[in-house]
Amino acid sequence: MDTRLLLSDQTMPFLANLIDLYSLVVLVAVVLSWVQIDPRNPLVTIIHSLTEPVLGPIRRVLPPMGGLDLSPMVLLFGLQLLKGLVY
Repeated sequence: MDTRLLLSDQTMPFLANLIDLYSLVVLVAVVLSWVQIDPRNPLVTIIHSLTEPVLGPIRRVLPPMGGLDLSPMVLLFGLQLLKGLVY
């Protein structure tokens, strides 16, 4: 059996699962933005450090939408597109 095929068979589901996990992290960030939690809370700090490097540039590109932050929706859409390409 070709080792490249074996690696691909093992890698693709892993990448798809990783994309799903990051999607959940983004959803948690959205929920945390709706509730008043101390920004020094360890969970908030971790979620913010995982999502802000990706959401920040998206926010800078998107035009203002009357106070609505659509960057998580754009990111989730992009993650699903990436998952479709990977898996």
